[in-house]
Amino acid sequence: MGAALALGERSRGTSAPNPNVGCVIVQGGRVVGRGWTQPGGRPHAEAMALAQAGEQTRGATVYTTLEPCAHLSPRGPACANLLVAAGVARVVVALGDPDPRTDRVGMARLADAGIAVTQGAGAEAAARSMAGFLTRQRFGRPFVTLKLATSLDGCIALADGTSRWITGPEARAHAHLERSRQGAILVGRGTWEADAPRLDVRLAGLEGRSPLRVVLSTHPHPSALRASSLSRWEREGAPQVRKGEGEPEWIASPADIAGLPVDHLLVEGGAGAAAAFLRAGLVDRLLLYRAPIVIGGGRASVGDIGLADLGTAHGRWRLGDARQLGTDRLEVYERAR
Repeated sequence: MGAALALGERSRGTSAPNPNVGCVIVQGGRVVGRGWTQPGGRPHAEAMALAQAGEQTRGATVYTTLEPCAHLSPRGPACANLLVAAGVARVVVALGDPDPRTDRVGMARLADAGIAVTQGAGAEAAARSMAGFLTRQRFGRPFVTLKLATSLDGCIALADGTSRWITGPEARAHAHLERSRQGAILVGRGTWEADAPRLDVRLAGLEGRSPLRVVLSTHPHPSALRASSLSRWEREGAPQVRKGEGEPEWIASPADIAGLPVDHLLVEGGAGAAAAFLRAGLVDRLLLYRAPIVIGGGRASVGDIGLADLGTAHGRWRLGDARQLGTDRLEVYERAR
């Protein structure tokens, strides 16, 4: 299951509207098939692994990070049906599929065909890996990660706005890796106009994984923003501008961005956008990169989130990961729900 989870990570941020599933097929103690959801959602992980395994599927054990789909689709066959036809002996599932078209139906179909089915191995890791799909299924919105790169005293820039560079190259490289796993990346209008960020992925081999760019603005159309930015949009492709009236309520609706399904959204700046998402309770994960510097009198990383009582601030976040990146420290916090 660990190998299946690792394969599923390959398609995080590219598989929407389908989940980023991983699948491994084992025959006689040897891996004979590997698969992961392909860009755009098809083929599914199980279909890819079965095709690779070929005739070696008879009597094999299948490890998949999500319950095999059971519903008919014009985009491809149901994976539960493919597994039955392939003659596998056992299917190990990490998570049940919350999609009502498949929920418990996929595993029941396998069991009815005489296939041994077990569920739960690697469930916590699978839920973390497929958080985008699960969040959209449960709440009708993307899984939102807020990234903050700050000094030790919580500043993101000098008082005059200078911010390059707060963190070192290792932390910046990690941030680009995070970008490559997102469906879209968002900044506030002020950050876009002041910093002209590229919002792309600049890691060798992952340049093609740059996410859709989104600007949160009170204006509904790019032409409402200043002309100096328009020349950049014309060169590189206009970012999608979402009208938020200072609040990101639009993200709480099932509407896609630019007609494309987005399961993972990365909010990168600035302080106003960060505060808006936090104030609306729409942040699921915090990436906090901290450099060993003290600025003093600089610009705060987050604006007012409407907190009136310190007591209510406790218990909202739990530490999920921490690591050293060169001279900088990364802490990953998950929303306690």
